[in-house]
Amino acid sequence: MKDGWIKVAAGSIPVRPADPEYNKQQILGRMSEADEAGVNLLVLPELCVTGYSCGDLFFSDTLLTAALHAAEEIVHATTTLYPVVVFGMPLRCEGKLYNCAIVAAGGKLLGVVPKTHLPGYGLLSEPRYFTSAACLGDTPRTVELAGCRAPFGAGVVFRHRTLEGYAFGVEICEDAWVPATPAQDMCCAGATIVVNPSASSEIVGKAEARRLLVQSTSARLRCGYVLANASPTESTQDAVFSAHHLIAARGQLLSESRPFEQKSLLVSEIDVSRVLHDRRENNTFAPKGAKETVWFDQSLRETALTLPVDPLPFVPSNVDERRERAEMILRIQSQGLARRLAHTNAKTAVIGISGGLDSTLALLVAVRAMDLLDRPHKDILAVTMPGFGTTGRTKSNAISLCEHLGVTLREIDIRASVRQHFADIGQPEDRFDVTYENAQARERTQVLMDIANMTGGLVVGTGDLSELALGWATYNGDHMSMYGVNAGLPKTLIRYVVQYEAERLGSSLARVLWDILDTPVSPELLPSDAQGNIAQKTEDLVGPYELHDFFLYHIVRAGESPAKIYRLARLAFAGQYADDVILHWLRVFCRRFFAQQFKRSCLPDGPAVGSVSFSPRGAWQMPTDAVADLWLAQNEHLENEI
Repeated sequence: MKDGWIKVAAGSIPVRPADPEYNKQQILGRMSEADEAGVNLLVLPELCVTGYSCGDLFFSDTLLTAALHAAEEIVHATTTLYPVVVFGMPLRCEGKLYNCAIVAAGGKLLGVVPKTHLPGYGLLSEPRYFTSAACLGDTPRTVELAGCRAPFGAGVVFRHRTLEGYAFGVEICEDAWVPATPAQDMCCAGATIVVNPSASSEIVGKAEARRLLVQSTSARLRCGYVLANASPTESTQDAVFSAHHLIAARGQLLSESRPFEQKSLLVSEIDVSRVLHDRRENNTFAPKGAKETVWFDQSLRETALTLPVDPLPFVPSNVDERRERAEMILRIQSQGLARRLAHTNAKTAVIGISGGLDSTLALLVAVRAMDLLDRPHKDILAVTMPGFGTTGRTKSNAISLCEHLGVTLREIDIRASVRQHFADIGQPEDRFDVTYENAQARERTQVLMDIANMTGGLVVGTGDLSELALGWATYNGDHMSMYGVNAGLPKTLIRYVVQYEAERLGSSLARVLWDILDTPVSPELLPSDAQGNIAQKTEDLVGPYELHDFFLYHIVRAGESPAKIYRLARLAFAGQYADDVILHWLRVFCRRFFAQQFKRSCLPDGPAVGSVSFSPRGAWQMPTDAVADLWLAQNEHLENEI
């Protein structure tokens, strides 16, 4: 539960229809298993105390009384167990029979939620036996079970007494398949998790529909969703059940027990603090008061995470999805640039080409933009500007890339003009400080801007999202352009986009792109080493980009604290970076992120590509002089603990 992680489980039990005593023992066994696994919230299938397929036996007082006794023992058994348990049974109330979910914890009945939407098709025509919760109206009702009186009705939200965001609601099977689901109102009333005890029979294609339903519901309602389905032991007559369990959150499938897979518990973790963050961030999510709220207690424990933590949150792990994402990114970038070129009637697109990753991607995008406009590649002016740190490898790659793409290439050596500038301002040429570096970056930008003026063109920026987060750009140097095509892409993702183009284009051009991909990231503003190799490697100075992109995603996209990010980073980069190394670069990120906001406050236009953008025109609005003290203090506290 620490950091908002709630461990949830969907459980299967071997059911014997019309045998509550046997089913009770199976339920108790699953509860003990969940307790040992540290589960916070256990969900068991619909009507699992009796079995879903009892038919007219639901009219039997013998069966209903036995089910009631079994349920009472299950509720009492939660006294010594950690999980909150949700299980299904038929229950009589006020002369009617209801298909109910029982919610129990700490030996107490927390509430009873009857099913609202009763299907009249399939194995069991439920309206034949059960009354809909809709018949209860809006009058609050209670029911007594296991010596406890608790709320009885649909739409109840169960809230943890102290942990913000740990709140769940219950809908039962068919409730999830209707146009206006109970989950909608419960989530608007504060539920961050929806649980669904279900008995959904299996036919060809239904598993895919069920999976899509759960994922889309969790995306639309910005919630976690746990569906526990009836097991194959329920299969009888024409219906077969498959124990297809699903756990999803915010549109992502976290875990799945495939149809007919033999698994007693499907366990995962739902980050309710992330759910709350996403809801706060989106002001169209309209909250409203709960129909009824039930408060419960559960001791706070640190949740052992079983869910893998992606070290590259911006990069799809699936190869096919990654290629599809890369193509979409290139289309967004090139369409945006093409529109800007057409709107401004720019005769040329001017790009500073260094032989590095960022300028390579910008050039590839510009080529696509010209193709969209049915204009020749020669309208792209690629300018390579050797300086004091330019190496033969990067210069050669820049030239070769331009030749293969058929763009207009110009080489302008900036060393003489920079030396003159050093003389003008009194900067010693052997003092390799920030002035030495920035003078070159600003000279390159001036050259590009003036060439754009001469040719009626537009300067295409090459800087990326990771550099903007760290402020790793020279103010009014590479920080400035007339349209920054890479501004929405982090460094880790840019690598895969260029790789995609290398694989797609093939031939000798691919060899150039692969060598660029293998070249260390560097601004090349300091002299090369004695062998002519790059001496100034960016990641030696500001830290590994894979770490910084991880921090960037979790701070900006998820609003998470340094303590939580550190915990996640330790899992994501286990065996790759030591704890103190992660903390060191996390401190660097926090410090630079706050100190460099002034550069992000005046960025040029550029296409928003993903869910993270630093555009000051609505995507990211942060006071330029905001202080990082809270973040750095938390980081220091973590450092003192190791």
